[in-house]
Amino acid sequence: MTENREPRTLLVGPGTVFTPERCVPGGGVWIREGRVERVGEWGELRRRAKGVRLLDARGGIILPGFCNAHTHLYSALARGMSVPGAPARNFVQILERLWWRLDKALQEEDVLASAMVGLVECVRCGVTTIIDHHASPNACAGSLDVIRGAVEKVGLRASLCYEVSDRDGGGREGIEESVRFARTLRTRPSRHVGALMGVHALFTVSDDTLQACVAAAREEGLGLHLHVSEDRADVARNVARYGERPVMRLRRHGALGPRTLAAHCVHVDGREIGLLARTGTLVAHNPESNMNNAVGYAPVGEMLRRGVTVGLGTDGMTADVLREAKVAALVARHHGRDPRKGWDEVRRIAGEGTREVVGRVLGDKIGRLEKGWSGDLVVLDYDPPTRVGVENLWGHLQFGIDARHVSSVVAQGKVLMRERRLTTVDEREVMERARERAKGVWGRMKNAKQAMENGK
Repeated sequence: MTENREPRTLLVGPGTVFTPERCVPGGGVWIREGRVERVGEWGELRRRAKGVRLLDARGGIILPGFCNAHTHLYSALARGMSVPGAPARNFVQILERLWWRLDKALQEEDVLASAMVGLVECVRCGVTTIIDHHASPNACAGSLDVIRGAVEKVGLRASLCYEVSDRDGGGREGIEESVRFARTLRTRPSRHVGALMGVHALFTVSDDTLQACVAAAREEGLGLHLHVSEDRADVARNVARYGERPVMRLRRHGALGPRTLAAHCVHVDGREIGLLARTGTLVAHNPESNMNNAVGYAPVGEMLRRGVTVGLGTDGMTADVLREAKVAALVARHHGRDPRKGWDEVRRIAGEGTREVVGRVLGDKIGRLEKGWSGDLVVLDYDPPTRVGVENLWGHLQFGIDARHVSSVVAQGKVLMRERRLTTVDEREVMERARERAKGVWGRMKNAKQAMENGK
C-alpha cells in the first residue's frame, strides 16, 4: 500500500490500558485515522467501533509507545567491531578512533542499512518515536532522504538532522543538506518525519559555522539539535578558544530556546543550568552512553529542580529505552550514594519529560493514550507476579517489564509488529544486508588507519 492509503483505524484490546495517568482493566484503545479516538471498556468499544480492524492484546498491558529523545541510527554497523589501533584512553580519542572513522567510512547504502537495523530494533523494543542525529561526511548529500525512506518504510515517527561540524571542512555541506531536507519536507510532507538543524559538539564548530547554523535554522523554521558539554574536553576547548563555556557560547549566538535540544549536558555549571531553564531549552539525558564513555554523571536532579525539561535518550547505545530508564535510576543512586535517589527524577525524565521533548520537537501530541493524541502504543505480554496499577506501574517498569515482553507495536494506527512478528519489513533480510555492508565499512576503516600510519 502507499503511505496515503495505509489503514490507520484500529481497535486494540482487550487488556489493561494505562494512559499512563489512569488504568482501565479489561479495556481497549480505539484509534481512528491515526489518532486515539477513545479509551474505554472493551465491550463498549466493540459496540461503538463495529467493523473496525482488531489487534488482539490477549489480556496484556497496553501502554503509550515509547520515545527516544536522542539517538544515532548510523552507529548500528559498529556493533561487535574490533576498533583498529590501541584502546582509546578518553572521550576525544573515542571520537577520533571510532566514531569519526566510522562516519567517514559510510556510503549511501551503509546509511540505509544502519537506519533499517536501528529502526527494526526500535520496533522490537516498543519505541515508536525517535530524535536522530546523523553523520556521514563522505555520503552527506541526500543522506537524510535515505533515512527518511527507511523511517517511512518501517513506520515509526522520527525527527532527523545532519550533524554539522568543521572537521574535514564539512560545515557548509552539512548545513546545505539540512536546509535541502527541510525544504523537501515542505514540498513533500511526511506524517512520519520532521527535521532539525544538527550541530556536533561545540569544540568542533567555529563561531562562523555555529552562527551559520543558527541563521539557517531561523530562516527555515527549524529547531537545533546539538551535543553540549558531554565531556570536560568540550568545556576546556571552548574556554580556551572562545573564552566561554558551551552554554554561554550558545547564548551569545542566540542558539538557546524552546526549540533547541541539548544532548548530554554532563558538565554544565549552575549558571548554565539557570540559562537552560530560563530559555526553555530542552535536554536529553543519556546515562548509559555517558558511563560507557566515562564522561561523568549529568546533574539531572539539579536541572529538574530548576525547571529544565529533561528527556531520556540512548545516544545510539541501544534501542531499548526501558533498559535506559533502569540504568538511569541505578546510576543516580550509585552516583549519589543514596538508595533514595533516581526514583522520582527518572520517572519524570522517562515519562513527562520525554513526552514534552518529542512533542515539542515534532509538533504533535505524542506519548499519551488520550483522545486526539497520536495513536502510538505497545502491547506487553507480561504476566505479573503482583498486581499492577497506576500507583505501582513504574515499579514494574523498573524491576519487571523489559523489551522481551513487547508483543505488538502500533504507530499512528498502523500495526508495526503483531505478536512479535514485524509486519512492514523482512527482519531477516534487513540483518543479512547489514552484515554485508558492515564488511565494507570495517574494511574501509582499517585501510584508512593504515594509510594514515603510512603517511606519517
